[in-house]
Amino acid sequence: MANFRLFHGADPNRIAEADSVAVIGLGRFGSALALELMANGTEVLGIDGDEETVQGLNGMLTHVVRADATKEESLRQLSVPEFDRVVVAIGSDIQSSILTTSLLLRFGIPQIWAKAVSDPHGAILEQLGVQNVVYPEKDMGRRVAHLVRGAMQDYIDIGDDFALVKTKPPAIVVGRPLSETGIRNRYGVTVTAYKRGDAPWTYTTLETVLEAEDTVLVAGTTRKAEAFSQLR
Repeated sequence: MANFRLFHGADPNRIAEADSVAVIGLGRFGSALALELMANGTEVLGIDGDEETVQGLNGMLTHVVRADATKEESLRQLSVPEFDRVVVAIGSDIQSSILTTSLLLRFGIPQIWAKAVSDPHGAILEQLGVQNVVYPEKDMGRRVAHLVRGAMQDYIDIGDDFALVKTKPPAIVVGRPLSETGIRNRYGVTVTAYKRGDAPWTYTTLETVLEAEDTVLVAGTTRKAEAFSQLR
């Protein structure tokens, strides 16, 4: 028999049939991801080998279980092969991460996300055939570095040297319609939306007139979007 212990929730097979997500590894990254999925209406099967970790999430996920995810029998008894989407959030034990991911690939799961804690770890996952390798610590470090450098309130790296920046509008674009500012020609960026006070975010138009206290979303190449956020 597989060594696992059920803690809470519905039958894993029913969860799989609901097109939900299995999250394997419930450390800081895995638990935060699982809870965010739950908060947005996605049912989650959470799996971790540590009983205290699993008990701490009891009642917070659709179903949470203590199990050894490197054992094929355990994953099969939990209906993991029936899931279309699985996240391997194991970070501290690279061997377990690789073994678990290998099993998921053997099951033929359509969408697998795997956390990598280093470039060599990520390279192995990619060589195995994982298309979605994520580097939470590396990506966060890169993001914070950009925030520290400029006057940005938030920064999202879209990939392929393209970014979305949340910032205050510089004085040169305040008080007149965006059509008159020539932002795209002069700075190579586009102001896509703005927020004024407690009002919701609104898409910009050529007639939009920004105020100094507005917050804007700026899209463009990483270098140009960051440079625009530093204008005064």
